[in-house]
Amino acid sequence: MNDQQLLRYSRQIMLPQIDIAGQQKLLDSKVLIVGAGGLGSPASIYLASAGIGQITIYDDDEVDLSNLQRQIVHHTSDIGTDKVISTQQTLKNINPDVKVIAVKHRLEGELLNREVKNADLVLDCCDNFSTRFAVNAACVKHKTPLVSGAAIRFEGQVSVFTPGINNSPCYNCLYTDNGEEMQNCARNGVISPITGIIGCIQAMEAMKLIMAIGETLTGRLLLLDGLSMQWNEMKLSRNSMCPTCKEQIE
Repeated sequence: MNDQQLLRYSRQIMLPQIDIAGQQKLLDSKVLIVGAGGLGSPASIYLASAGIGQITIYDDDEVDLSNLQRQIVHHTSDIGTDKVISTQQTLKNINPDVKVIAVKHRLEGELLNREVKNADLVLDCCDNFSTRFAVNAACVKHKTPLVSGAAIRFEGQVSVFTPGINNSPCYNCLYTDNGEEMQNCARNGVISPITGIIGCIQAMEAMKLIMAIGETLTGRLLLLDGLSMQWNEMKLSRNSMCPTCKEQIE
């Protein structure tokens, strides 16, 4: 690290759990973010600010006026711009040292497998279940840690899946892929801060995983009710009948 980096990250480096070694792990890391919306916005901002070396972000949408209520990485002047390009510009303004790779494309198929394999960690910040299951399957296949978040109405949830470590369940252990698209913000609405809360937790869990510090949400699902401001926690275990886990074992 040079003097500018030591100063930029000084408030993190002074934490004994992080120190120089932990910060260097962040600088050397490659993170893949799927989705540049309500969750991807705060998650990407904090990861870039914290010094993640490379952030690759995929999204196939453009910035719309209705996004600005919660997708804080975008600005009014970005309306009509590709979300990944708007995100890239914001992150580079926050921290020009971070390498931000922006791809306007739906991440699927062989491209998904290649990107997950090349990443140290994946953040699922998308808003559709077909992508969630596909990302989960790729993470299980390549044993890449996955930080999964979701938010709708006044509710949010977040968990961590670490395939091959600590007998971790996967996303498919928790939810069944029945081919039906479930609720989303466009149909059901969402209060803006709930996406910020969940996205920030995703960033926090990602950093802990990269630096191998603290206790992550592996095997736990955090549920937030924003109206009552109450957190609930569910313990998760591997489902012996999970098709995604069984496929990799076989």
